[in-house]
Amino acid sequence: MNDQAQKLREIINSLKRNNLDTVTDQEKITAINERDARVITITSGKGGVGKSNFTLNLGLALRNLGFSVTILDADLGLANIDVIIGLIPKYSLAHVIRKEKSIEEVMVEGPQGIKIISGGSGLRELVNLTEEQINHLIENLKTIGRETDFILIDTGAGINHSVLSFVNATDEIIIVTTPEPTSITDAYAMIKNIVAEGVDKRIRLLINRVDNNQEGLDIYNKLNTAAQRFLNITLEQLGYLYDDTAVSKSVKAQRPFILNYPNSLVSQGIHSIASRIINEQTSEVFEASGLKKFINKFFYGQRKSI
Repeated sequence: MNDQAQKLREIINSLKRNNLDTVTDQEKITAINERDARVITITSGKGGVGKSNFTLNLGLALRNLGFSVTILDADLGLANIDVIIGLIPKYSLAHVIRKEKSIEEVMVEGPQGIKIISGGSGLRELVNLTEEQINHLIENLKTIGRETDFILIDTGAGINHSVLSFVNATDEIIIVTTPEPTSITDAYAMIKNIVAEGVDKRIRLLINRVDNNQEGLDIYNKLNTAAQRFLNITLEQLGYLYDDTAVSKSVKAQRPFILNYPNSLVSQGIHSIASRIINEQTSEVFEASGLKKFINKFFYGQRKSI
């Protein structure tokens, strides 16, 4: 199985590099049909920690490394991704659910060609879908999985049904927190709720707005020690981002800081984190984090498969 997965990635990488002479027509078809996007949910225990800004700039950093990225803005009522870059989506996931638009038609193209989907009121409708609507939405989502490498889900903040629905359906979770005591406390509460589901997940911490590396390390150690002692899990340290004026300046300009201030400390941190995510990719991670598995968990729990 691992050998087959490795072969598939080699084929896809050859396609990306346009090394078409090394790939047969049948291998191209197989790669296109079997490709499955890696899904990462990005969440936080409280608002105002820079989660949406991190999601957007991480997507751009992954794009700069040659990967296609789709961002699902799943923050009900407080969607921020479009505001950060000055876009006003005309359609949302609700239009797909009602069969008024396809998933491609509700996508908005952001900087560097990344795709953005607004969840909008469609997220509220997800809990009451008919079987026909579920199947229709699944077919549209599977289309994304064949056409993008990464799907980043930017959830709302806090512990509510909408946020936990996305978190519980995803095997890879990034929790964003800051050095503020309330942020750390709420991050731990989110981790506790994730663990309460009793499902193994990859939980990683991103410490935002630190003054130095030691501050970030101290916060990680504090949360990880508590998680090991009381929840019997080990958290992964994704990295730290410095408190940088480049962020606030870029928000006001409605332009991602990774593009506005590419040489800033915060931009360097984002690039480092993106590289870490790419370099750690193994067949096990791919198999555990694909869109198909996300769909199974989100709509059917463990009862059905697609």
